[in-house]
Amino acid sequence: MSTEARHLQRAASPALSARASPVNPRNRPEDDASSNTDKAIRRYAAGIDRALSLFDTALQEWADYLPFLGRLLKALQLHPPGTSDIPHKSLVAQRLSQCLNPALPAGVHQEALKVYTYIFSLIGKDGLGRDLPYYLPGLSPVLAFASLLVKPPLLSLFDTFIVALDPADLRPALKGVLSSLLPGLEEESSEEFERTHEILQRLKAAISSADDRGGNVHSTSGDQYFWQCLFLVTITSKSRRPGVLAYLQRHLPRLGKATVSVELDGKATDGRRPQLSGDAEAVTSPEPGLLIRCFAAGLSDDQMLVQRGFLDLLVTHLPLNSGVLHDKVPPADHVRLVTAAVSVVARREMSLNRRLWTWFLGPDEPSAEKDGALATPKVVDGRDRAQGRRVKYFEQYGLAILVQSILDLFENDAVPGEKARPFRISLALMDQSEIGGFVVPRVFLPALRSVFRYQAAAATSEAFDEVLRSANVFFDGVESGLIWDEISNKLLRSTEMQMADPRAFQDSLKLAFFVIKNFNLQEEEMLTTHLPLLVSSLILKLKSLLNKGDSQQAELYADLVNQTLDLTGKLLDMIPRRAFAAQISKASVSKNLDFDNKAFLANMEKYYVNARESTRLDASPIDNTTIARLVLQNIIQLIMDDLQSVDGGRTFLEAELPILEKLCRRTSVAHLLDVNEILSIIQHASQPFATKSSVHVRFKNIASILSLLETMHAALTSISWLEDHRLRPILSNLLAGLWPHLSPASPKTNVEAVRCVWRIQSLSIDPKLVESCISALMVESNFNNDGRNLDVESARRFATLWSHSNSSYGTHTRRPSMVPPTPKPGLTITKAHKEHILARPLLLLLDSLEDPKGVVFTFTSGWLQSSANIQVIFDFLQQMLQADWLSPREEPGVSTKTADAEDSPVDLNEYMYYLQTLSNIMEHTPREIWSSLLSQMNDNGTHPGVEILNSHGNLPQKEQRTQRGFVTNQSSLARIGLNVLANISGKRANDKQQLSRLKQAAVSLLQEVILRSSSLEDIAEEVESPVISALLSSIHNADHPLQVSLMSLLSVWLKRRRSEMTRNLGTNHRKTTSGDHSSHRTSSVERQIKEGPRVLPTSPPRSLLDCISEGLGSGGTQPVLHHWIRFLDLCLPYYNSVIFQVLMPLVERFVETVGLIFEGLRVNFRQENVPITAAIAPVNVVMELLNGTEQTLARAHERLIEDESSQNNAKSPEQVQGFFGNMVSGVFASEGPKTRSTTANNRLTVILCFKDVVKLCLRIWSWGSDSVETSLHEAALSGSFNHTSLRLRNRARRVLEHMFAAESLECLETLIEAWDGTRKANKAGVGSSVVLNLLHVLDGSRPRNTIPAIFNALYSRTNPEALDPERKSTLTSELLDIDLARFLVDYTRSLEDDAMDEIWTDCIAFLKDILTNPLPHRQSLPQLLGFTALLGTKVDNTNFGENRKRRKELGDLFLRQLAATFTTKPLNVNVEYPADDDIIVILAMIFPDISKVLVDSDRIVAAANTVSAQVIVPTIRSKNFPQNVTPTFLDVFGFLTRIPEASKGWKKDTSDAFNDPRLFCRATHELASSHWLPLIRQWIILDKERMADFVSRLPSPTSAGIMFGVGASSARLEADRKAQLNLRRVATLLLAATGDSFVENIGPIQDKMADLLTATAASSPSCATRAEIYMLLRAIILKVAPVHLALLWPLVTKELQEAISSLYPGRNRDKYNMYCIVHACKLLDVLVLLAPEDFQMRQWLFITDTIDAVYRPQGLEPRALVDELAEDLDANAGTSHVAATLTPGLSQTGGRKPLLTAEVLQGIRNEDLLDRAIRPFLRQLSINTFEGTYSMTSFDWQACYEDLLLDIFDEKSLV
Repeated sequence: MSTEARHLQRAASPALSARASPVNPRNRPEDDASSNTDKAIRRYAAGIDRALSLFDTALQEWADYLPFLGRLLKALQLHPPGTSDIPHKSLVAQRLSQCLNPALPAGVHQEALKVYTYIFSLIGKDGLGRDLPYYLPGLSPVLAFASLLVKPPLLSLFDTFIVALDPADLRPALKGVLSSLLPGLEEESSEEFERTHEILQRLKAAISSADDRGGNVHSTSGDQYFWQCLFLVTITSKSRRPGVLAYLQRHLPRLGKATVSVELDGKATDGRRPQLSGDAEAVTSPEPGLLIRCFAAGLSDDQMLVQRGFLDLLVTHLPLNSGVLHDKVPPADHVRLVTAAVSVVARREMSLNRRLWTWFLGPDEPSAEKDGALATPKVVDGRDRAQGRRVKYFEQYGLAILVQSILDLFENDAVPGEKARPFRISLALMDQSEIGGFVVPRVFLPALRSVFRYQAAAATSEAFDEVLRSANVFFDGVESGLIWDEISNKLLRSTEMQMADPRAFQDSLKLAFFVIKNFNLQEEEMLTTHLPLLVSSLILKLKSLLNKGDSQQAELYADLVNQTLDLTGKLLDMIPRRAFAAQISKASVSKNLDFDNKAFLANMEKYYVNARESTRLDASPIDNTTIARLVLQNIIQLIMDDLQSVDGGRTFLEAELPILEKLCRRTSVAHLLDVNEILSIIQHASQPFATKSSVHVRFKNIASILSLLETMHAALTSISWLEDHRLRPILSNLLAGLWPHLSPASPKTNVEAVRCVWRIQSLSIDPKLVESCISALMVESNFNNDGRNLDVESARRFATLWSHSNSSYGTHTRRPSMVPPTPKPGLTITKAHKEHILARPLLLLLDSLEDPKGVVFTFTSGWLQSSANIQVIFDFLQQMLQADWLSPREEPGVSTKTADAEDSPVDLNEYMYYLQTLSNIMEHTPREIWSSLLSQMNDNGTHPGVEILNSHGNLPQKEQRTQRGFVTNQSSLARIGLNVLANISGKRANDKQQLSRLKQAAVSLLQEVILRSSSLEDIAEEVESPVISALLSSIHNADHPLQVSLMSLLSVWLKRRRSEMTRNLGTNHRKTTSGDHSSHRTSSVERQIKEGPRVLPTSPPRSLLDCISEGLGSGGTQPVLHHWIRFLDLCLPYYNSVIFQVLMPLVERFVETVGLIFEGLRVNFRQENVPITAAIAPVNVVMELLNGTEQTLARAHERLIEDESSQNNAKSPEQVQGFFGNMVSGVFASEGPKTRSTTANNRLTVILCFKDVVKLCLRIWSWGSDSVETSLHEAALSGSFNHTSLRLRNRARRVLEHMFAAESLECLETLIEAWDGTRKANKAGVGSSVVLNLLHVLDGSRPRNTIPAIFNALYSRTNPEALDPERKSTLTSELLDIDLARFLVDYTRSLEDDAMDEIWTDCIAFLKDILTNPLPHRQSLPQLLGFTALLGTKVDNTNFGENRKRRKELGDLFLRQLAATFTTKPLNVNVEYPADDDIIVILAMIFPDISKVLVDSDRIVAAANTVSAQVIVPTIRSKNFPQNVTPTFLDVFGFLTRIPEASKGWKKDTSDAFNDPRLFCRATHELASSHWLPLIRQWIILDKERMADFVSRLPSPTSAGIMFGVGASSARLEADRKAQLNLRRVATLLLAATGDSFVENIGPIQDKMADLLTATAASSPSCATRAEIYMLLRAIILKVAPVHLALLWPLVTKELQEAISSLYPGRNRDKYNMYCIVHACKLLDVLVLLAPEDFQMRQWLFITDTIDAVYRPQGLEPRALVDELAEDLDANAGTSHVAATLTPGLSQTGGRKPLLTAEVLQGIRNEDLLDRAIRPFLRQLSINTFEGTYSMTSFDWQACYEDLLLDIFDEKSLV
């Protein structure tokens, strides 16, 4: 609507004070002719009444209409002289309207028109003007369907009587009259065309004649009013547009010049346009927006002929340079018109497009040349000028508005089809270069942004894909030069403006990424020309981001730089190598030195400017080799700048180096690299790496520099630069920087650091680089004269390097090797070279074995526990001892030297060194490994090198091959050692290290004494306490070597003590452990213990156990933790008698320590720079503690098995054995005293410890599999994370496997408890899948083992007497049988379908067993029913399920289980919110696949009948129905309806529910649309007679029966309630049906409604049913096509008039209470909103549907019923009353919603309805309808539908 209209107030009616004009006849009741005093008039009225009564009684078929009309005409002709008024005019008009039904033949229509003609002649012009609302609605739709015989008399009727009416009477009905006559103009060749045209012209003249009469000053002239009504008809009625188009083509005035104006020549400079003519003013006043909307509606029509006609009108009558469009029409309306016009190109119809191009470009000027004339140069020049003028015309008048229209379409977030429309339009515009060439560049980027934003806003991926396909087609049609011109300009402009708005540049980058990912960029021109230009411009502009970032937005700018570099890299990946095929020489570089960055950007901008201005794209102004040079020059400069600041601040090397690498790989300019400058800067940048000792260098910086060197090596063909003297210091510095990253204390970068070490070696020309540097780094922190000592941290770092170099992680080696088998690209490393790289660092580490009292010795001896390490080292040493080692040999990469004779002794010393090293290894390794090494030496025989030794006079071969041992001492030396341990303190020693060595010597002495002594009687009482105290002291002092020595001493002491006591007691015997309970323990320590006795007479002191517990949890023992674990395993057998008392403290200490260290490890990987304070090497510590935990539990469990086996628990011979045993046995047995209390308590202790360890292992296992945790670690360090988590998870899994092998049931219950806790904590079940995944990977938890264990757990809680004692659970887990049943279902669902084969027998036996006695399982039966159904579903997917016998057995079990479920646990039908384990919820999950469970139809029907009888029927018959109905219940009900064989049962249930009066309530409404209506729809599809049945139940009002007395009122109320319910049922059936399913029932429904509308307050049923009738009418209008409702409109019109007219003051409202009036208003609201075309010709009766609704002429009284009534009600309310307003709203889809909804009426009392709802509705209805029409917004059908449902299911409105 124009801006003027919004400020124009609605004219106030003088009726607010006193109405001057006569009252409309509808405002008062129709005169009752029967009460007239004139006998002739009464007789006349009686005759008409008798004639009208025939309509209800005598009409059976169409032939009966003719006698009725003849009888009525005769009755009318008997009017008394002087009488012109028609008695019962309202009913007469209704019956005549019904006689014009389209279904009746033409003869009936002719007879009806004769009656109309007689009535109009009788009542005269004034009478017809007064009674026009009665008679015109019946005539209005006739011309649209009239036959050839009917049209002439009908047109004569309009011509003679209607057009001749007074303009004041015609004005309100003009829109309806136009709609009535326009069908006569549809066919120009028809006979009635000219006559209809003449009638319209007379009508226009009649309306215009009102301007010439005095005393009637209108704000709009008659012509204006006529045109505005005509435009409104075009907007609202599709079927009338062909007629409107025919009229417009003849009479629409030209609104602008049809030729190119002189303004193009610049002659009109004052900006004034010629004033519009009077006819043009009439068309555009008072509201020019209606003209625009008329054209927009016509251009959007579905018929192509209508679109073509309106396009012709645009070209001839409304050109683009029209002053109407530029001066009178608001810009928004101008955009609307252009949008509608340009949308026709989507049809791809040439005839439409040709007219559209003419409108945009202007018409062709007349040409003097004839067709076929010779094209002379003068003619060609004239054509060029004409073409130029057309282009200028479009640029001046159409370009801006067309671009704005398309941009608005892109901004519209509508349905996918509408969202894709602007792309198709833009593509079609490209067919016309004069238009598309200007439009596409302006909409290209907005189009891309539109589809980019829609990616996040799209409801589904399918919707986005649909839009993206259209966008791709458009993208492919655009010239590549234009594409990259726009993208380049966008990125460069954003870069320049990033200081003001960095977010804009970020959005531009995201858009560029989106384009690269989703659009086709493979055109040759793009790849070879535009992409190189864009890459170069991005690199050149990148410096502005690096130089202009401030500290406040440092992170944002850093992110922008990274994204820009990422984009550059992706673009480089797309550029093919052929784009940079030519090679540039250094000579050409010198020529182009003056071609700087600014010149390049200027040339590039000029290139694209020229491309935009010309039709063809010239060659690139710069060759690609020059581009490559510029990019190389700038990226190198960026890298150099970052290298200079690598020691501080943030760098971007990680993103810049890949660009350099790609550039060097794809271009031939790498030889232009300035190697000297690069190496100098790298050397300067890497210098700090060698000096940083305490603070780690950032690993990313080291890796970046290394990547740069690798890129240079790969790019440069010559390797001369590798001989540069600066390269070795650089590589050495890098190794120094990597050294701290090899520490096991920070496992985050271990794997990546090792890889970098070998990448450095691959770059070095010196094969000894890594060997020498690592050796220097190992000894530099603890260097002394001999150069052989190193600190423990260096040893740990080398161990990390060794471990990951030899690991198979990330490699494909067949056996461990000393170096990675595949180094990074560089110099080729030979095999001989690889085998010696780590030789010198390894020997430095092994040298520590020479000093057993040192700290590094402890680490090295522990490191040598790995058999893989020993094997590799032993192979290496064996190779070093070969004879040819002494001969001169050629090292890889080193020139050969000749060995002098004097070098031989040095070589012999080195040989002796290797022998001594091997001897040390053999001495300090476990016995098993030592034996293995010794056996290998014997296998090899005598080495050739030994003979050389003998030739030099060295030690004999035998002594060299003998293992070193200890010299035995006398027993008296034991006290000396004890005195040293007890009496020597730190004050008497130089330092702690010296004291430690002294005590270690004393311990060694004591150990030898104990081992060699024949008797311990003299020192038996003196050894234990001092040694244990010394061990505790060493824990506090973190004296690791002393701890190892003392533990070794105590081990030997305990073993000798056991031997002495055994010998003294005379019980020298051994007990072996059963293989069934110890097969899972395989360590060497266990094999040692098996040699000793399992039971000792006495136990060691408790202080020893406390000391062990302290050592396991102390940080001072972690470096030697493996010794403590071995010591604990050796001590546990001596505590065998009290093992259960000491078990729980030990396990608690293990669990607590592991949990603390593991949590620190997780935090270290999750957060940056968070050290692990709980452990030095956390991974190794956790592994060792898990070993100790497993060994402790194994000892305790073995003792428990022995104790239980010693008792007589065998079953009696009479007891029946089975899957669960005899469930009945033991029921009548008397309970005696429990004899296993002690053993049971011991088992409980062990099981509780098992539970704690299982939970701990589950926590470790879930670390690596947790998606949230995995996403937190850095992607660059994923190798270390995967390596660490994989090691811990594998160890935890092995522990769990051993525990499952020992106590599968208890461990499984613990996991189920964890699963259940996760499920309850998180409803979505996130995390519970970890338990299921763990069970699938455990060897001991295969389905055939796990399923029976779950069954045992279930029976332990429901019927434990049915289980054997060994199968019972200890019930330590807080699990119910229902929890176990849930897990059983979830676990079975996670199994593979093929696993059903191995669990089938157990499952069937279990199901049969519970069905034998289902009562104990009543709580879990619903879940078990789901388990049975799941078995059937999975079996159906396998070949195993093809066995029909198995399927039959399962089906029978399911049916029995279903019956048992309802028998043992009847359904609680009064529960409103069922739990997850409720039977209804289970059935809802089962029934979708019921056919897979119950294959036979008979079983399916039986199951359906059982569910119907046990679930559906009780729920429906419950006293809480329908409050107890849930969505799940209705889902089950819906599944039953899909079983055709069971239709008999569910149809009856549906009928019972639908016939229940309680169904119609608010509780049902919540589920009506989603559940109830689909259910009812399925019901009526199978039983279509239901509608006729309910219609037949509608009674006719009657006054017979009880009319007086006590029972009269109650009988009437009962009849009213039944009628209301049946009406609501009929309306519900209509809403549930699809489309026009009940068209054949519309007639009977109308007859019943007509009968019920005759009800009064005293009839039965009474008039209280009117509200339900209005609801039914709303349902019919919403669900039935308007073409089937022609017979309904007379009834609707008459009833609405009477209902709304009852609101007039003084009217009797006995028939219409306030509730009925509200629903009548809602019916009118829906009718006006949906606006069926037949009703549009009647809506003028109720509302002002013309321009008068906004621009009411001064002094004009409203004639529409609603407006007139609104003013009367406002006048009666007085000025003191504040009028309420209703706010019209739009739905989420943008459609218009009704004004009067249940939401508006909510909370309004009945007595306030008139003032707060009805009056505002009446006051706003007309203006709201006009605004809705003006906005051309569609209605929201769903909102009307939901509002009607809310009214139907509102129990408060029932009587």
